[in-house]
Amino acid sequence: MHDQLPAVITKISRMLAMKPEYFVTHPSELRVVQAVSDSDLRDIAQQHGWRIVRRVGNRRIEFYNDASVLYRPL
Repeated sequence: MHDQLPAVITKISRMLAMKPEYFVTHPSELRVVQAVSDSDLRDIAQQHGWRIVRRVGNRRIEFYNDASVLYRPL
C-alpha cells in the first residue's frame, strides 16, 4: 500500500466526523486512493463504517458515513 494512505484515511475520518460526506478531489489525495485496488479500498471503507462511490472518470471519489454498517442492534 501507499505510504501516504494512513494520512489520507485519517483526513477522511476527521472530515466524516464533522459532516456526512467527503469528496476526495485533490490530485495528491486522488493518487493515493487510486493506487489502492478497488477491493482493498472497499475493505478499508467497511472497516471504518464508510461507503465509497467512484464517479465517472475517477476525478472524484466520494466517502459517506454508512448507517447500515454503523448500526448494531442491542
